[in-house]
Amino acid sequence: MAHMAEPEDRRVAGFVIILMGVSGAGKSTVGARLARELGWIFLDGDELHPARNREMMSHGIALTDADRQPWLDAVRQSVERFLSAGANAVIACSALKESHRRRIVVDPSRVKVVYLKGPQELVASRLRDRRGHFMRPELLQSQFDALEEPRDAIVADISASPGAIVASIRAQLGI
Repeated sequence: MAHMAEPEDRRVAGFVIILMGVSGAGKSTVGARLARELGWIFLDGDELHPARNREMMSHGIALTDADRQPWLDAVRQSVERFLSAGANAVIACSALKESHRRRIVVDPSRVKVVYLKGPQELVASRLRDRRGHFMRPELLQSQFDALEEPRDAIVADISASPGAIVASIRAQLGI
């Protein structure tokens, strides 16, 4: 569910940050903290997955691009809705492939991609410790296999603390 808040920086209106990376990279944790610090809306893209996708992942079945289409459509609609309303938002969304990012970055001047990057071993250890999420740790390899690292994104190292990652993102975006 999106959490509403008034933007603190009124100079920025209708701006969306897409936090992308594999499951376990910290998208939800960092995204919620970033949005809170900025006073922006936070949307966890996992909430937009159709029930069928959640069910598949909970049983260790990797999604295909065809499975991801309804989800990517929902993410794109959310981005468009935020922009048309002049709302500032942070969206946590794996967006592993370039084609996924092209689909959801509807206006490159107002939608910026931040890639949460880190070693597979670190992400695997986080997934082993995570409870109550539908994404199974055994699917991590399929995420790294599908990952097409962005060439034009802001990159944040996930080995830092969430606070340090947020500070780095803010510094790189100038917000």
